[in-house]
Amino acid sequence: MTAPNARERILPRLIEDEMRESFLDYSMSVIVQRALPDVRDGLKPVHRRILYAMNELGLVPGRPYKKSATVVGDVLGKYHPHGDVAVYDSLVRMVQDFSLRYPLVDGQGNFGSVDGDPPAAYRYTEARLTRIAMTMLEDIDKNTVDFVPNFDDRLQEPTVLPARLPNLIVNGTSGIAVGMATNIPPHNLAETVEAINHLVDHPDASTKDLRKFIKGPDFPTGAIIYGREGIKECYEKGRGRMVLRARAVVEEKESTGKQQIVVTEIPYQVNKANLIAQIAQLANDKKLDGISDIQDYSDREGMRIVIDLKRDAVPAVVLNQLYKHTQMQTTFGAIMLALVDGAPKEMALKELLEHFIEHRHTVITRRTQFELTRAQDREHILEGLKIAVDHIDEVVRIIRKAKDVPTADAALRKRFKLSEKQAAEILNMRLARLTALEITKLEEELKEVRKFIKECKEILASKPRRLKILKEELSELAHGFGDERRTEIVADQGEFSIEDLIAEEDMVITVSHVGYIKRLPVSAYRRQRRGGKGVISAHTKEDDWVEHLFIASTHDYVMFFTQQGQCYWLKVHEIPQAARAARGKPIISCVAMKPDERLAALVPVREFSEDQFLLFATKQGVVKKTVLSEFGNPRSVGIRAINIEKGDELIDVQVTDGRNDIVLATRHGMSIRFHEKDVRDMGRTATGVKGIELDKKDHVIDMVVVRRKSTLLAVTEKGMGKRSELDEYRVQHRGGRGIITLKRADKTGDIVALKEVLPDDELMMITKKGIMIRVPVEGIRISGRNTQGVKVMNLTAGDLLVDVARVVKEDEGENGDGEAADEDAPRKPAKAKKPAAAAKAKQTKKKS
Repeated sequence: MTAPNARERILPRLIEDEMRESFLDYSMSVIVQRALPDVRDGLKPVHRRILYAMNELGLVPGRPYKKSATVVGDVLGKYHPHGDVAVYDSLVRMVQDFSLRYPLVDGQGNFGSVDGDPPAAYRYTEARLTRIAMTMLEDIDKNTVDFVPNFDDRLQEPTVLPARLPNLIVNGTSGIAVGMATNIPPHNLAETVEAINHLVDHPDASTKDLRKFIKGPDFPTGAIIYGREGIKECYEKGRGRMVLRARAVVEEKESTGKQQIVVTEIPYQVNKANLIAQIAQLANDKKLDGISDIQDYSDREGMRIVIDLKRDAVPAVVLNQLYKHTQMQTTFGAIMLALVDGAPKEMALKELLEHFIEHRHTVITRRTQFELTRAQDREHILEGLKIAVDHIDEVVRIIRKAKDVPTADAALRKRFKLSEKQAAEILNMRLARLTALEITKLEEELKEVRKFIKECKEILASKPRRLKILKEELSELAHGFGDERRTEIVADQGEFSIEDLIAEEDMVITVSHVGYIKRLPVSAYRRQRRGGKGVISAHTKEDDWVEHLFIASTHDYVMFFTQQGQCYWLKVHEIPQAARAARGKPIISCVAMKPDERLAALVPVREFSEDQFLLFATKQGVVKKTVLSEFGNPRSVGIRAINIEKGDELIDVQVTDGRNDIVLATRHGMSIRFHEKDVRDMGRTATGVKGIELDKKDHVIDMVVVRRKSTLLAVTEKGMGKRSELDEYRVQHRGGRGIITLKRADKTGDIVALKEVLPDDELMMITKKGIMIRVPVEGIRISGRNTQGVKVMNLTAGDLLVDVARVVKEDEGENGDGEAADEDAPRKPAKAKKPAAAAKAKQTKKKS
């Protein structure tokens, strides 16, 4: 083992103490020297050193560009002893007009793009300062800021720039330090100057007052800010979350007539190439419907991303999906953090502006003091020259008598009481200065210098005067570099909802026996006369058929209740829309139903009110009532809606107001009517109470909640049906055996549905083979309760009617041939409905 060096000192130290001190040193170095900007000039040290070095190199507007390698090398060698990549990356960012609202460096060559393309190496690119960057360095040679030694004590560098430009606000910044981060958004220069000038005049102005001038961030890439609440929070508290959305319009392609979405602006800091790739990937994965192609036509004139849509796509819906699933909508989390007197501080908008005003006031004061001192020095010299001119003969004589310059200097200082500087200037004066013209110029210059000195003293003696100069310089800056706002700010409309972009219309929702679901507009089916054969609603397999049909608005929720008593939620517009003859999609791909669960009821709901109830009915005659608001918190995995006993299953669920009559109908033709108040409110997990006493092998097939002065329509599986007056169903106590609702026979078969209808209503009927027909209720005559009814639908051999739904009749005109109108053909305007009496008279006349 080698013996330790005699000069070596080993000091024992606890590792936790060493780690604490070392990490604190590192943290402060990152915070102060690298990651956070100074509140006064808005620059991090590396950016400040780049601008200062470029100014020292003479890379100013109007001068030739120089290689970026020259700048990087100069910055590294003189001021910034760190990596060349970090310096060049910082230089590149100050060139990019999509990163900085007002670029500080004028670049020549490839400095990257909004597509994320990397810049060329610094040996290829060239750079110089922009005109607006010169305002950051203006008056730096007039003792306006403090200088400190550089890293090797060879040179001096500024601790801050004079910065007439409010750079921290207008260009923003971002940086991650240790334990903290900053993310200040850019703003419009003209608006910022107006706000600063207002704050100078009204120091007590509130943030609300300042927001009258600064509307919000103004990003270099434009786009749209949705909502003002995040802006308000950012300006008042120093933190805020803003939603940015791409600017897009819908256009029609001239050659094909297809619609397309054209994106012209994207959110700040979004990579355009990645955005396009993201959209294409989602479209290929079928997560974005309606997109056929996407192309990028961006050029030097501006951005243009064209998204071609399929013919059946709704542009507003596709656009909403793009906002929801891609970076066409992002959030900007603002953190207004900067260094104040070398310490990090999170500030509101007003405080940021106040620090800038204070800095500029200091710069103006120091500049004025510097100019005053320089003017006083010049005045002193001019006064000495004036003495010499006034006594030129004597001055010449003294100089001629002197044996050398020091003797002449001493003689002049003694005779005219001159200072050393004055005497030296007289001795260095050329004879040409003794002409009458030069003497006049000397006197005029002395007069101007004294006037300037007086003005400087007045400025230094008056703070309002200094603040006036501050405002004038800022206004001049805004006049020279101010431009129009790029980012639009729109009022917040609450949390964005897809319903805002989807037209509200009624949809026919069908669910097949094996669990395929789809929706189709009600208008896709034409009304037919009683006895029509209908049209194909869905091509189903031999072992499948349409089992459930419902009508709901696209803006409604649909509550899915399974036979086991489980409840799931889905928006109607989220149900896949398909062609009339298509099967649809498996329902388990839309909601989280288990494979062995079967659907019992679909209930459309707009709001989950405490004044409404859900009324449940089971196959074994059990009923239950639960407040609707208990279902107001949709869960993706569903919830228990009712406790189902073994051997029973849920058959129907309806929304009520708690004051209705209820009618239960059984498969064997029995029914019971009772008041809803006979069923007390119960919790979600309760089982319920008995609604009707059933015979063996009989079970409940439907439930009617009576809401109108209507008739009850009973329909059987063999296509028979009848309407009966509601008064024929007397009110009984819940739990009784009930009364006959239809005379059951072989030609009728069992009852499949009991519906509450009005004469103007229409019916949708579906068979086991998927045949659907739409017929008016007025074609089914009213008859007694204990009758068989009339034929309402002709069935093919082996087919059975399985479900019926009531539809509000639309005034579309009859299509008696039993075929649906061509969906692609232009549709005629709907004709006005004729009064019932006039229509009846016309039919009578035709028969006669």
